[in-house]
Amino acid sequence: MSNPTGNDTDIAELGYEAARDELVDVVKVLEQGGLDLDASLALWERGEALAKRCEEHLAGARKRVETALAHAEDEG
Repeated sequence: MSNPTGNDTDIAELGYEAARDELVDVVKVLEQGGLDLDASLALWERGEALAKRCEEHLAGARKRVETALAHAEDEG
């Protein structure tokens, strides 16, 4: 099923910025309303998955920063 934001890309393939930008689009479409229940639910579910993907990217970035800081402390 095509979603109203026009993006059918597999969420697992999206980088942080792409997932965040699409999530912003999803929120805008949902706020505008006018979708039938099935389309709204499908879009809501995609939004939830996009938010989770963003969190995964942020957690990975946080881990990399923590590792780099620990490495710098070990050498310093």
